[in-house]
Amino acid sequence: MSKVLFLSGSAAMALAVMLGAFGAHALRGRLDPDMLETFTTGVTYHFYHALGLLILGIAAQYLPESPWLRWSGWLMGAGIVLFSGSLYLMAFTGARWLGAVTPIGGMAFILAWLLFFGAVWKGM
Repeated sequence: MSKVLFLSGSAAMALAVMLGAFGAHALRGRLDPDMLETFTTGVTYHFYHALGLLILGIAAQYLPESPWLRWSGWLMGAGIVLFSGSLYLMAFTGARWLGAVTPIGGMAFILAWLLFFGAVWKGM
């Protein structure tokens, strides 16, 4: 499990860096300021939770059999896709209805961190 979390976390970090650079260099002046801010929020949370996946990878070295930790990783990945992904798509398309998806990703983030808390509380 640790290897999968490290691989997914490092891939998510690389993607976050690429998207952040793309936003800073290619989108400035092409998106209106509100949509650029929306994109930037997506990148910010993408970074935080990619780091979260790496933290989970470290924790998995100590708790390799924890189902709570495994679910935390899945939910953190889902949160990146749903939360950040919906913001990226909204920024590019202007489809504000995608904002209804964003809180689902936010809930996935919250549950992921609570499961991480539970895994550490229970396992250490």
